Amino acid sequence: MPSYHLFLLPGDGIGPEVMAEVEKVIHAFESDGLATFEIEKGLVGGCAYDAHGAAISDADMARAEAADAVLLAAVGGPKWASVPYEVRPEAGLLRLRKDLGLYANLRPAVCYPALASASSLKPEVVEGLDIMIVRELTGGVYFGEPKEIVDLGNGQKRAIDTQVYDTYEIERIGRVAFDLARKRGNKVTSAEKHNVMKSGVLWKDVITALHKREYADVQLEHQLADALGMQLVRWPKQFDVIVTDNLFGDMLSDVAAMLTGSLGMLPSASLGDQNPKTGKRKAMYEPVHGSAPDIAGKGAANPIAMIASFGMALRYSFGAGAAADRLDAAIASVLADGFRTADIKSDGCTLVSTMAMGDAIVSALGKSAA
Repeated sequence: MPSYHLFLLPGDGIGPEVMAEVEKVIHAFESDGLATFEIEKGLVGGCAYDAHGAAISDADMARAEAADAVLLAAVGGPKWASVPYEVRPEAGLLRLRKDLGLYANLRPAVCYPALASASSLKPEVVEGLDIMIVRELTGGVYFGEPKEIVDLGNGQKRAIDTQVYDTYEIERIGRVAFDLARKRGNKVTSAEKHNVMKSGVLWKDVITALHKREYADVQLEHQLADALGMQLVRWPKQFDVIVTDNLFGDMLSDVAAMLTGSLGMLPSASLGDQNPKTGKRKAMYEPVHGSAPDIAGKGAANPIAMIASFGMALRYSFGAGAAADRLDAAIASVLADGFRTADIKSDGCTLVSTMAMGDAIVSALGKSAA
């Protein structure tokens, strides 16, 4: 039986609650004989700042480096709104991405059949939706230098953020998108703003050349990022894989998330390069949602995005695609049976707590194993 080392970072707000439900799922797969999981836990975000004065400690970064996969729940909250910028809760998330080299962020937007009516769009627009947004995660305006606020005098200040991309950064994220498309609908839509941004000109040129050189069998289209946002709302099922930069990916993936009915439904994977010797790659898995401090401790959080993030770990880190499919089917089954947390509640359905939703998914997994 294979053994894997998982590093869990529950973080802030609802993070510990949803992570507890993931642990139930992990233990269920252990009981089925899939693998053994060695679990370590650490601190990230506001709780790490309270304990160490930093958004993540060097010791926990070392544990993340050593793990086969990192699971992170959520960071931040109003409690830490006034801490120094460099130690804000989100700095821990950015350090994990940068130091682990997690340049490829995979954000699926899948509409489960039972939730088609939960979207703010018409059911026929989103029913059967299955798209993948591939966001470049370690470059662009979030990391470019200079990044500063300059005092100009006379009561005036100037804020500077720098959008920077090199050819190799665009090529490697493009390869991830094209490789995924070959396993899906064989179509890639590349999004940038080449009409007003030099980085967009380079992005389009590099993706076009990469496609011609290595992926001519995959359908490629280019769209301006703002127009793509409009098209996501107009008719999202026209897309298969969308590849874009850090800033636009951040925004477009949140738009896509809401098409499915709730941010509480959607997982993500952040992947680095594959080690040529071991075949393994650094990886971190996290829900798209935030820490939701307004409902923390109330048992109202939706754990599905966190549980589905572990499903992505099964698929991309552990090569257990069949187990990931089982978990996806268990989630769909529970939703089809009418169980709902508050964020996806609708008439005629059963309102359940965070713990009850986790228990229901574990129960459905058990039935599928029988």
